[in-house]
Amino acid sequence: MPRHLSAGRARLRVATRAGFALLGTAATLPAPGPAAAQLPSQSQVAPQGNRIVAVVNGDVVSRADVVGRARLFALNAGIAVAPETLERLTPQVTRLLVDERLRSQEVQRRRLPVTDAEVAEAVAELERRNNLQPGGLRAQLSQIGVQPRVLYDQIRVQIGWGRLLRQQLGPSAQPTDAEVEQAMRAAQARAGQPEFQVSEIFIPVDDPATEGETRRFVEEVIRQLRSGTPFPVAATQFSQAQTALQGGDLGWVRRDDLDPEVFSVVERMPAGAISNPIRVPGGFQIVALRAKRESGRDMATMLSLRQAYFPFSTTLDPNNPTPQQRDQVDRAQRLAQEARNCNAVEQAASRSGGGERPSDPGQIRLETVTPPPLRSLLASLQPGKASQPILTSEGVMVMMVCSREQKNLAELTPEQLKTQLLRDRVENLSRQLQRDLRRRANIEMRS
Repeated sequence: MPRHLSAGRARLRVATRAGFALLGTAATLPAPGPAAAQLPSQSQVAPQGNRIVAVVNGDVVSRADVVGRARLFALNAGIAVAPETLERLTPQVTRLLVDERLRSQEVQRRRLPVTDAEVAEAVAELERRNNLQPGGLRAQLSQIGVQPRVLYDQIRVQIGWGRLLRQQLGPSAQPTDAEVEQAMRAAQARAGQPEFQVSEIFIPVDDPATEGETRRFVEEVIRQLRSGTPFPVAATQFSQAQTALQGGDLGWVRRDDLDPEVFSVVERMPAGAISNPIRVPGGFQIVALRAKRESGRDMATMLSLRQAYFPFSTTLDPNNPTPQQRDQVDRAQRLAQEARNCNAVEQAASRSGGGERPSDPGQIRLETVTPPPLRSLLASLQPGKASQPILTSEGVMVMMVCSREQKNLAELTPEQLKTQLLRDRVENLSRQLQRDLRRRANIEMRS
């Protein structure tokens, strides 16, 4: 069984993108466009839509279910899925849906209902995260021919499975103070050793006869990743690890946290690389190496800041600005001259009409800010000093650094260690239960 520690709150998501939300909040559902247009049309799918591809303990998985999930993947990834690509994805998408049926059946058997209100709240959270109006997600799905229930069913299974795992573990799953203390001593003993910030996709192999087929699917996922599909998108849709709920994020891991086969690859990878398929006990892993550091040492410059954005009503023509654009630039210039603290910038932001860009983007690590000119600007700003107006084609912005401090981000607290230990137990239980469900199930695959 693959060994790892996972990081990040267990939360539902369609995708995540690491980024800096200064010039706009990060959107996780690209707008539908040509990427999705290459999927089979509804008229192409309709003749085969009711064809049964699998029967799971009496529940049917249809061809339409498989195509719907592939369309959802395309929407998330913002990629084109041509008919031939869809055919390559079909075996693994089918397997994913079979596993979801098994999970859903077990949740129902244990009488752990997930209400429509809970699903609706998860959908509303996705819409808020993606700056969509209520109902906007449903409209996007409809635009590319995805029935909303495809997403709703996936969310319902994720909520229910998480609830089942919590029930199975019970209160005794909480690490004891002695276990946390032992983990703390071990972490201190590892100070100076290399650590790796890793994301994973785990694709299981249940039947040796299907290993070749599974490997071809894994290679297709890698090809999409290297063509630009965000790793968290692919992880959320296809990974069978519990970390799929966090976009595949394993957090910072060390040699002992990884399978030997995975570590031998990760230690040779440059930051930003995506691995080839790695055969591990139980299946294949794909890993992305995001960063490296020494254990216990990760010094960073952390900024708290505020920003006020003044949007233009039309795209700026630098040679012919409109009166509205001149007014917005004037407002930004006055703010840059008069603001003496972050409260002033925040108040100006509340009146600016640029609500889609948060006045408080949260704590920012300076070293990760992109693009580099923006990083240089923030590095040069003294706390309490407003920047000069930053002009874009869509609007003008003023920024102010509220505080700047040096922090060792690698320092572990007892609470963090406790959370890591618990997540490791949840992941191990999830994989064990999924294997048991498959072993007991009556699954009939149709060609």
